Amino acid sequence: MNPLWTLKQIIGVLLIITGIFDAIKYIWEAKKIAEVGTAKGHSRKFINMALTNDLMRITYSILIVDFYLMFINAIALFCMFKLWYTIYLYYPYKQRGLVGFKKPNVFLYMINSILPNTIRKRL
Repeated sequence: MNPLWTLKQIIGVLLIITGIFDAIKYIWEAKKIAEVGTAKGHSRKFINMALTNDLMRITYSILIVDFYLMFINAIALFCMFKLWYTIYLYYPYKQRGLVGFKKPNVFLYMINSILPNTIRKRL
């Protein structure tokens, strides 16, 4: 048995375990937002950057065919999308509570969250 191969497998399993821990923190954050009932104080920019980073990492891991990276990035992306959607649901919209106000659709919210504060329309 090749000791280098064995070391790679051990580190790969440890990477999966720590990757699951990394993903769980997004679920905890989503649960806390739902508990409190507002996403006030939670940065949309943070979750957008985290999603972009993991999308690039999963693309890279597919190109080089790295099972460990693909697996942990897929789990992380699932959890990040859950947090992103929870922030969307509980975002403190400017007009929340007004009669007839409708929450913006997900696409408009996504575009709005990407734009810098100086040019975006306040939701």
